[in-house]
Amino acid sequence: MSFFVEDKLSIFLIMTVIIGGGAAFLAGRALASKWRPIWMPIVYMIPLGAALRFFHYSLFDGDLLSLHYFITDTAVLVAAALLGYQSTRAAQMTRQYPWLYERSGPLSWRSRRAST
Repeated sequence: MSFFVEDKLSIFLIMTVIIGGGAAFLAGRALASKWRPIWMPIVYMIPLGAALRFFHYSLFDGDLLSLHYFITDTAVLVAAALLGYQSTRAAQMTRQYPWLYERSGPLSWRSRRAST
């Protein structure tokens, strides 16, 4: 498991997945609520990944300048941000255009069928 986690797995889960992922999920929701394009959550997670790497370094004596762990942390953040973005966008599309779209799942929508 040391391929993904430099310190303990519990620290990775708490810091990266729960705290960082929660912040990324909320950032993705906020960007979707302002109708921003889908590339913005990806770009916004790069500085958040750097901040998370700094927290690993300062609180748990992790490696600050490790590209490998930065990419790992940022990938988790991007996944959480896109999850928040897509769930909010699906809700927006069905709420904003109820005559055109209906929910087809928690992350998707589809066109309404014309009633004949």
